[in-house]
Amino acid sequence: MNNCIFGLSNYINMKNKLPYILPLLLFALIYWNSNREIPKSEEQLIRIPYHSETDQTAREYFVYLPKGYKEQKDKKWPILLFLHGDGERGNGTTELDYVMIHGPLYEAWIQKRDLPFIMIVPQMHMFGRDSIAKYIAARTPNDIPKRLENGTPERPGYFSIFGEMTGAIPSDSIPNWITTDAGWDRQEQDLLNMLDNTLANFNADKNRVYLSGLSYGGFGTWYMGSKHADRFAAINPIVGFGHPDLMQAIVDEQLPVWAFAGGRDTAVETQYFFTGMNKLEELGHKDIRFTIHEDMGHDAWKRIYGGQDIYDWFLQYSK
Repeated sequence: MNNCIFGLSNYINMKNKLPYILPLLLFALIYWNSNREIPKSEEQLIRIPYHSETDQTAREYFVYLPKGYKEQKDKKWPILLFLHGDGERGNGTTELDYVMIHGPLYEAWIQKRDLPFIMIVPQMHMFGRDSIAKYIAARTPNDIPKRLENGTPERPGYFSIFGEMTGAIPSDSIPNWITTDAGWDRQEQDLLNMLDNTLANFNADKNRVYLSGLSYGGFGTWYMGSKHADRFAAINPIVGFGHPDLMQAIVDEQLPVWAFAGGRDTAVETQYFFTGMNKLEELGHKDIRFTIHEDMGHDAWKRIYGGQDIYDWFLQYSK
């Protein structure tokens, strides 16, 4: 009998406390859900066909869609247009995968880093370079990095480096590399078409379009940044210097620049970078960064794209 009375008493006490307990339970449930990490949709790599205005051929380029793109349908994502170097050029179809060897697409797709950009990654035409550059003629599909189902592949090592770190003395003259017979400037209209197509067909932010490139792509970044300064929110040329004749348009638009060089680079020597960078200052540019990795060779891009700083720098800018 005493047990029954005790049980009845507990029931009455609990019933009286329910108005106070239920809100606490509801708060706990809401707090748990709000702090629970919601899985993002997987990243996507899409091949986009196009007709090249450079040579009237059918080609393709990559568009990378970042993690979370599928479920965030109302979000406008920044665009990163990446221009590769000399060794990754090709026919734009069966050779397109070579563009994954270096750069932000390698980081996002092969190393599976969560980089919040829609990436446009085209392939430069060969323009006869395979008969001139031995490293292009010697490459094989085995050089193309493979995305693993589980985990990521080991990163490749750096190029061999020779000589001590001595610093660079600025050159009194600069090679006239505004354009070349085999550079990205010859695909200027194709690049603009790719950009317009991406803005029209994907959830992309026209005010946050960024441009980055290495070596030949570094020269291409200076060129496209100058010729179409109003299209970009920031540019990042790596191991490719800018000719002073390109700087006025960049200054007029006050287009943010972060340029990089390798102190031990024997392919694109640091001595040639200063003329263009000083010209930007002379003309009144307010937002310039120039970083020399004194211990690095031509492939300083591996450290730059493998880090986080350049991506964070881009994301602070909007037109």
